[in-house]
Amino acid sequence: MALKPLSVAVGIIRNLEHEFFIACRPEGVHMAGKWEFPGGKVEAGETPEQALVRELREETGIDVVNPQHLENKTFPAGERLITLHFFLVEEWRGEPYGREGQRSRWLTVEQLDADEFPPANAEMIRWLKSNAAE
Repeated sequence: MALKPLSVAVGIIRNLEHEFFIACRPEGVHMAGKWEFPGGKVEAGETPEQALVRELREETGIDVVNPQHLENKTFPAGERLITLHFFLVEEWRGEPYGREGQRSRWLTVEQLDADEFPPANAEMIRWLKSNAAE
């Protein structure tokens, strides 16, 4: 049986102090209690960038300006083949917060702990740590 594809847009929100905005996955969802970079499912007819803008407005209350595509990561998960589209977000209007009631916080790159995130984020966290000087 072929795996059903699912695309997810992920925002790596970084402020001028080079801190990253992360949110906690709420109770009742897959991997509840894990921290994540905000984002969500790419809907039919949307590009990953359009989904990113919509999802970050819904989840964090910000209006994204000029997101930069970093990379894609595809992996099987159960009956799905998930593609994460990672974007660096350094320009936005508003102040990010957990608009859906989720806990959120800002962390430096050194404070990012891959064990606190879903496994698919570990590679991106390693990349962020190795490119922290940029």
